[in-house]
Amino acid sequence: MWDRTKVLRDAIDELEFLRRLGDGTLPLDVFRTYIEQDLLYLTGYAKALSLVAAHAPDPDAAGFWAGSAATAATVEATLHQNLLTSGQLPESDAEPQHSQACLGYISYLTAVAATDPYPVAAAAVLPCFWIYADVGRRLARSAREVLSADPSHPYAQWVTTYDAEEFQTAVATAREFVDAAADAATDSQREAMVEAFVIASRYELMFWDTVVNKQEWPAS
Repeated sequence: MWDRTKVLRDAIDELEFLRRLGDGTLPLDVFRTYIEQDLLYLTGYAKALSLVAAHAPDPDAAGFWAGSAATAATVEATLHQNLLTSGQLPESDAEPQHSQACLGYISYLTAVAATDPYPVAAAAVLPCFWIYADVGRRLARSAREVLSADPSHPYAQWVTTYDAEEFQTAVATAREFVDAAADAATDSQREAMVEAFVIASRYELMFWDTVVNKQEWPAS
């Protein structure tokens, strides 16, 4: 699955949003938009993870996915809320609305988690773990330079969270459970796992890209 998404992952690495996030030059209002969208995403992602947990084949897998759902809904969401209310970002009175990419992504994950076999559902939720960890590790290097110049910089503080050892360990565990699911899956299920991973990876790219290159909803 990782090899099949190399072109997508290379494109993610080249995104203006991630490049400017890493060097600290992303406009503050754009970063606020991203955090608002990511908070909306986390709510939907936690639900998808809960559905994966409900269909897990054994207690260990169920416990991991359920714990990940709780982390997304509480720990990560709290980090985002703190950033939005810290006074470091521009204020906004507008109620955040799902972007097209955000709504499409969480709708896809929820549908797969609810209706597809466990191996496919587990593969679909994995890119959010794995790609974040991969991107976060490299961004953290540039973020350290930003932090040394400005210890309170919100971008660097956010990036280093996803390079933390605890998060990287969770990603490794998620990969292990997906590999185990693939070992027990049928050939057709394994093909569907790859397709789900690819689609979710596309949404990862779109989610980040559309923060800078907005796609407006049709007027209501």
